Amino acid sequence: MNLSLERHRLTTVTAACSRHGRALVLLLPGLLMALVLAGYGAGHLNSGQCLAWLLLVPGLAALLCGLRVTAFYAALTLAVYVTLRSTAPGLSLILVSSLGALVVCRARLRAGRRAARVREVADTTWRTVLRPLPSRWGDLEHAATYTAADVAARVGGDFYDIQPSPHGTQLVLGDVQGKGLDAVACAAALVGSFREAAAHEGDLADVALRMDARLRRHQEYVRALGSDETERFATAALLHFPPAGPDTTGTAVDLVNCGHLTPLAVSTAGVRPLAGESTLPLGMLSLTDEHPSATTVTLAPGETLLLFSDGVTEARDADGEFYPLYDDLARSLRTDPTLTDPGVLVTRIRAAATAHAATGLTDDTTVLAVRRAAECRQSSVRQ
Repeated sequence: MNLSLERHRLTTVTAACSRHGRALVLLLPGLLMALVLAGYGAGHLNSGQCLAWLLLVPGLAALLCGLRVTAFYAALTLAVYVTLRSTAPGLSLILVSSLGALVVCRARLRAGRRAARVREVADTTWRTVLRPLPSRWGDLEHAATYTAADVAARVGGDFYDIQPSPHGTQLVLGDVQGKGLDAVACAAALVGSFREAAAHEGDLADVALRMDARLRRHQEYVRALGSDETERFATAALLHFPPAGPDTTGTAVDLVNCGHLTPLAVSTAGVRPLAGESTLPLGMLSLTDEHPSATTVTLAPGETLLLFSDGVTEARDADGEFYPLYDDLARSLRTDPTLTDPGVLVTRIRAAATAHAATGLTDDTTVLAVRRAAECRQSSVRQ
């Protein structure tokens, strides 16, 4: 209850500060005018200098205020100048400055509305490809961080999702080859296919095959529209957590790796890669007669699974060295056991990769950490 009250108070204070800040911004052109008049009245400014400073008032209003407030300051500037010194050349300059300010203000507001619309579309795309997930979904606790190479688009070729079903909980993290809107469209097709397949299929290999077929159908559709883009593929790591049972020695999870970076199991005892063979990426499975097969891996109680895209491991420092994720994580775990918490883990890795990259993260970067929810682990022990 106290926490809720504190959050409400913080929200109220933040809103009040925002309103006061906005009011101060609207008063800045008026403050400039008051200073000019004070300087002119005290004899520190002559008539020419006064005119030059007054010309800035409508322009400043155009940059900070709305159209009506800008028109008010333009009219006020004209009235003040007429009162001080009614000369034709000065009046002409004031009129030109005022009209120019109104044009600039209108153009700025229109550009702002267009930018807001673009952000709205980008947010909708982001929520479609990377839907918001509860921190507890199915019987898993999870945390994720996502950084798109295209900051304006907010979403790129990386994708991830978690899907509960009667068969357990399945999750995927993948990376579509290439960048741009075509990669985003492929990611949307793949993540939609995963959500549908994982909700019905208990075999993780079948989920991978359905995603592979969906990507190939998407490519056929794109080519039918006249696109000349080359064949596109996607790497992906899929995991299946069975329903929680009475086994207290660990959790047996299935892994299908379609050409993706090997997930890591993280615990206070250290870091280990998950065993298992890697197949061809999605979109290329039909090139051979080999079909993906799931590898069963046993996780120790409390182990957290870490999945990530190559934006993490390919972050380069000034010397061109890649970020050593495995070594850095193993070293950090020896001094900070809280890294097994999914939220702490993904935050730590993203910060470390960003700090390591000399020019910032230039590729889509995704980190996902999952583990059995605490209630499920405790329930298993009681059973």
